[in-house]
Amino acid sequence: MIPIRLDLAGRPVIIGAGLAGLATALQMAPEPVVVLAREPLGSGAASALSQGGIAAAIGADDEPALHAADTIAAGDGLVDTATASRVAEAAPAAIMTLLRLGARFDRDGADRLQLGLEAAHSRRRIVHAEGDGTGREIVRALVAAVRRAPSVTVIEPADARRLVVADGAIAGVAAQGPLGPFYIPTRRVVIATGGLGALYRHTTNPLGAVGQGLALAARAGAALADMEFVQFHPTALDIGRDPMPLVSEAVRGEGAILIDETGERFMADVAGAELAPRDVVAREVWRRQAQGRGVFLDARAALGHRFAARFPGIAAACRAAGIDPATAPIPVRPAAHYHMGGIAVNAAGQSSVAGLWACGEAASTGLHGANRLASNSLLEAVVTAGWVAESMAGQPPRRAGAWRADRLPPAANAKLVRGIVSDRLGLLRDREGLATAIAALRPLAFGNGPSADPVLVGLFIAAAALRREESRGGHCRSDFPNHAPGPPRRSELHLDELAPPLAGAAIAMGD
Repeated sequence: MIPIRLDLAGRPVIIGAGLAGLATALQMAPEPVVVLAREPLGSGAASALSQGGIAAAIGADDEPALHAADTIAAGDGLVDTATASRVAEAAPAAIMTLLRLGARFDRDGADRLQLGLEAAHSRRRIVHAEGDGTGREIVRALVAAVRRAPSVTVIEPADARRLVVADGAIAGVAAQGPLGPFYIPTRRVVIATGGLGALYRHTTNPLGAVGQGLALAARAGAALADMEFVQFHPTALDIGRDPMPLVSEAVRGEGAILIDETGERFMADVAGAELAPRDVVAREVWRRQAQGRGVFLDARAALGHRFAARFPGIAAACRAAGIDPATAPIPVRPAAHYHMGGIAVNAAGQSSVAGLWACGEAASTGLHGANRLASNSLLEAVVTAGWVAESMAGQPPRRAGAWRADRLPPAANAKLVRGIVSDRLGLLRDREGLATAIAALRPLAFGNGPSADPVLVGLFIAAAALRREESRGGHCRSDFPNHAPGPPRRSELHLDELAPPLAGAAIAMGD
């Protein structure tokens, strides 16, 4: 029988220890909470890999309404405008919160926060740290704060394997810990497990980012929203590493250009050029490479020998591969980077299952629509963590029942799914490929093997993509290249719509 952690019973449990999870834990203080960290704190989270920065309208020529407008424009018709306004309004305070927690952001000669420019932003509003080390610095500060917080119990490493549901509400979390399996009875759980980029062959995400939190929520009965919208970063460093190092959008913000192997600047005639929305730039890069062309980011004229000082992390990754970005173009390719969809939540971060919240990349708040605006991800994680903490604090602890099981499901393994997802659910999709993916994924998703949870997440992406008979933002179909007529609509799916025998009828709705 799996041991019950009675010493932790009733405490809120936060699954995930990236920026969203740590921020939630800190903002729950002084109430005792439990954080399940899949890897030692500070490692394994995509937050720490974020280079570009965190967006906030704090410049003299800026205001939250402009930030919200840029967010809405980038989201290609699907942004929840109320959420965009609310997040943009909260952004300056979020920066102050991070400063109070010890984050050290870059400053100019007058000791003001230095602001960068990224794609689809109308103002310089990107706060960054160590040039291209923003996520690393923020996570460092939050880890230190969590280590000091007496209200936070961290179990590391701990891999959540199942959410237990009783009478339609969360009753507990079953996990694998450093000393074996354990069960925490609780009525309050937050999923902050990040994204799903590692379901793809080419990704900038940690290899543990296989959508495990989404699978946990779906198997507990929660609705998942906008699963078809996967953002591919157009400039991952193409040197054969897995995951791929990121070449931040901020490099293009400083004037770097995209060229092919002949030296042609192929984005020059595209609206916005290199600073067009990410989905536009990524598809242009992909098209060139599909023609057998090499693609490079050329920062020689824009930055030259200043490159290493402005972007030390990127420069180091390039040098390790024998590339000097001051004197040579950087080889790049698109890679799965961010998921706009996730667990459907309301304005308080609550899912459709009582007692289950989500924040950060694992949640679908409607902020990003069909295409995330650069540097809104770290911002969303900090802001929505506060909303979730406030909502959970307003829910009094309730007694949770025991759970009896002899063993846990196996650890997730995405090896079997990466090929299918990459080939059929990538930058360009069509009905035949999506139907092929669904046929291959469905039997595995409802099995008991280690691939079941990652495969289930891939199945949700494929089903949602098949239903959406249009191209919009990060979802592009060759057989439906334009927007669908009528008002844009968000998508939503439940597990029982995909499980045989109902799945055939549900998925065929677009016929």
